[in-house]
Amino acid sequence: MAFMDYKSAGVDIEAGYRSVELMKKHVASTARPELLGGLGGFSGAFSMSSFKNMEKPTLVSGTDGVGTKLKLAFLMDRHDTVGIDCVAMCVNDIACAGGEPLFFLDYIACGKNVPEKIADIVKGVADGCVQAGAALIGGETAEMPGFYPEDEYDLAGFSVGIVDEKDMITGRNLQAGDILIGIASSGVHSNGFSLVRKVFDMTPASLDQYYDELQDKLGEVLLTPTKIYVRALKQLKESGVRVKACSHITGGGFYENVPRMMKEGTVARIRKDSYPLPAVFSLIEEKGRIEKQMMYNTFNMGIGMVIAVDPEDTEAALKAIRMAGEGPYTIGYVDSGEKGVILE
Repeated sequence: MAFMDYKSAGVDIEAGYRSVELMKKHVASTARPELLGGLGGFSGAFSMSSFKNMEKPTLVSGTDGVGTKLKLAFLMDRHDTVGIDCVAMCVNDIACAGGEPLFFLDYIACGKNVPEKIADIVKGVADGCVQAGAALIGGETAEMPGFYPEDEYDLAGFSVGIVDEKDMITGRNLQAGDILIGIASSGVHSNGFSLVRKVFDMTPASLDQYYDELQDKLGEVLLTPTKIYVRALKQLKESGVRVKACSHITGGGFYENVPRMMKEGTVARIRKDSYPLPAVFSLIEEKGRIEKQMMYNTFNMGIGMVIAVDPEDTEAALKAIRMAGEGPYTIGYVDSGEKGVILE
């Protein structure tokens, strides 16, 4: 008589143990001095002692997932970059508030735990944490047979950062005449993929197709990880530039996200021709026969983050962003008017 056990039900505990062993080296690469304890505990511990000299230390947090971009990773069997996307979507929101990300936790739910695949995912998460200066202090891998197909998974994350209350970016001092600076994206990032998947055939052959205008294969361009802007915002602060307002251009593109950084009585005027449009967006627009306004209402269109600064700080801001290795563009200005954004 055969006895029922967890493995015969589809959950392999030994595979879970092996996943943890394989990911340990990646997790170790993200360590910060404040990290207490090691991997494997029931919770992650992080000392706050180094921030006790702040006037009013304030915690800021962010949580998000990668969305349907994961479908490309499944088709291409490439799993070492989506973790960067997951980290970026969380820590960029923290940076938007003026915060420094401290630590990150991930959650992976899968149909079948393949240890090497899980370790690849966590490698991406660790790479993103290193870029953001955040410690990967814990996570969860949930094997859920019957809920997810064996070769699929979902990935989400959560991050906590800190900022002195006086240094928070709130937009309350925004005024007409302030300059808007856009920081270049690396491509589509992690939003709009439900539309992208309608425009292109989502098959290995389609994703492996080379496009002259992209100078690369479609799948490689679409899978490019989301930019992490933590260093750029930190460099701005260290250079003495006061960022008055900030917007992370995610789902909803310019039309949904830019107004979130504006205060009542101010409107953002942005010139669409003020920076180079990445070829991938022109290709999506053409192949999908998508209206221009819908493009700017869905995608980042080449700008992953928008900041507002005093006109006198423009050159210093551009220099600081370049020092952080990013590409800045002066894309518009703040005007008086009904709260929102006008693309010209």
